[in-house]
Amino acid sequence: MKKWIAVLSILALLSGCAAAVAEEETFESLCTLAEPYGFKLGAPLSYGQLTDKNYLKLVQTHFNSITTTNEMKAYSLLDERATKARTDGMPAMNYSAADKMVQWAQDNGIGVRGHVLVWDAYMTEWFFHEEYNMKKPFADQETIKARTEYYINEVVKHFEEKFPGVVYCWDVVNEAVADGANEYAAGDPRHLRTMRSGSVNLFREYMGDDYVSWAFLYAKNAVEALGADIKLYYNDYNAYFSDKANAIRCLIEEVNSFVQDENGNPRKLCDGIGMQGYIGGYGVQEGCLVDSHLGMIENEILNYAAMGLEVQITEMAVRNFDLSQADKHAEFYANLFKVFMGLNGENGNPLKAVSIWGLTDTNAPKGNYVYNLNSPYGGLFDLKLNYKDAFSKVYEALKQ
Repeated sequence: MKKWIAVLSILALLSGCAAAVAEEETFESLCTLAEPYGFKLGAPLSYGQLTDKNYLKLVQTHFNSITTTNEMKAYSLLDERATKARTDGMPAMNYSAADKMVQWAQDNGIGVRGHVLVWDAYMTEWFFHEEYNMKKPFADQETIKARTEYYINEVVKHFEEKFPGVVYCWDVVNEAVADGANEYAAGDPRHLRTMRSGSVNLFREYMGDDYVSWAFLYAKNAVEALGADIKLYYNDYNAYFSDKANAIRCLIEEVNSFVQDENGNPRKLCDGIGMQGYIGGYGVQEGCLVDSHLGMIENEILNYAAMGLEVQITEMAVRNFDLSQADKHAEFYANLFKVFMGLNGENGNPLKAVSIWGLTDTNAPKGNYVYNLNSPYGGLFDLKLNYKDAFSKVYEALKQ
């Protein structure tokens, strides 16, 4: 009798599993549901995740855009040994890891956000020294400009020529607008970052106070030379808070009036704003799931659009550090998507993509960078990639 009870129990479990699988299979692709509302849906991809078949299947199913988390950044691409071996003084790059990731995207019909060409954080200091030698002085401004121009042109060209049309946009400059008053020059309406956590912004220090504009000019020249349809973005966090948004607008006004075309008109170098979507407290529940943030996000997207700029929500993590708030998290997530869904239409089509960074919950230890950044209970999927209520609520919103 016990044997039959055990068998029946196993059959019941299998039946339950089959039902769960069948239920999951009834979900349409989230990115397909988002298409009528005019925006792509993006996911993060790290190099290590290329061997995670379950994660790759999840991305293939629900997303039509990816952002490589680190592998397309300068500190990942620059090759110090190969650079020093060159005779023309220009930097050398190693694309091996990034190429595999973009190849996977191409093979699966998924677009790639290029992230990022110029970022002061973690930038390799040897790039700024004479002969790329840390024991020698910093190189002069024209040398740094030449190296940066060469780097941007070569990177943009490499990915477009090897994977035509796959990289549909680039974050040209990341996080150049500072928050703390001690991190930018007094009186600068752009709040251009001079320091980051006590470290000097090497691009501003050695390339110049207008390095953001130069970076965009180099990127625009590279794209136009290729005849490619690649949009160029400025990307930053807290871009939906009014003070920082005002500084970002000042910076981009400068970028888009930096040079003139052959007719004497301002040449538009920056196409759009990447609004990093870290929503809620950093490492703490206070400030999470605050309804007023929904209106702030909508308002600033429209303000950027009024400048003739596209907007993408990038690196989005709807933070939740309290498991008991799961229901509220799910509702907030759905309401956020309702904001996104309502933006395009009467307002034109300012919102082009929503890329989710905190896609899954995390078991990173409390206080860890990943814990603080994405939060332990902020995902649409749990640690085993199962659908959460947050996913279901977003799904229901998109199906309306």
